[in-house]
Amino acid sequence: MSGRHHQQALEAMLRLAPVVAVVVIERLADAVPLARALCAGGIRAIEVTLRTPVALAAIRAIAGEVEDACVGAGTVLRAADLQAAHAAGARFAVSPGSTPALLAAAHDCDLPWLPGAASASEAMVLFEHGHRLQKFFPAAAAGGIAQLRALAGPLPQLGWCPTGGIDAASAADYLALPNVICVGGSWLTPAAAVAAADWSHIGQLARAAARLRG
Repeated sequence: MSGRHHQQALEAMLRLAPVVAVVVIERLADAVPLARALCAGGIRAIEVTLRTPVALAAIRAIAGEVEDACVGAGTVLRAADLQAAHAAGARFAVSPGSTPALLAAAHDCDLPWLPGAASASEAMVLFEHGHRLQKFFPAAAAGGIAQLRALAGPLPQLGWCPTGGIDAASAADYLALPNVICVGGSWLTPAAAVAAADWSHIGQLARAAARLRG
């Protein structure tokens, strides 16, 4: 898949809903019911962060058992993470930033990648490498809505998925920006609800998030 087709595929996934669910899965048994609850609520793009020992197995389970889910891997830090995510069945990958090694690996890997940037300089480097779609991280700490509005002037070609410090109350303000495609949010899967296997509550949060735009 060419870089242009990667970007087209990535944009289609990011536009599935206003919010990409950012999840941390501690127990493999939670992966499938959690994904099903999110999908039932209208949130199909699910970023499973590679922060736990079961993350790759969770991606594999969701990819194999939840037909409506578009599962991706988050917290991709190394080329090996990108390759492992692809092998596990992830349909996209997300990183908090970028490195020369990750840029090279993403070029050689048939997996759409959403790299992170927090400044104009970082965004320009990524754009030079063909990455029109970027994650703005950490969104709230890096200037939030004001920073994204400012970046739209010199970099109107870029589409953003801001993540970090966004919640149900602030998401709509981000989504109102013309250069924001979607937001990434962990508020859809509170740790207490996941620990209690309260999939009904997670489904309710997903339904509310799916209504944030349109």
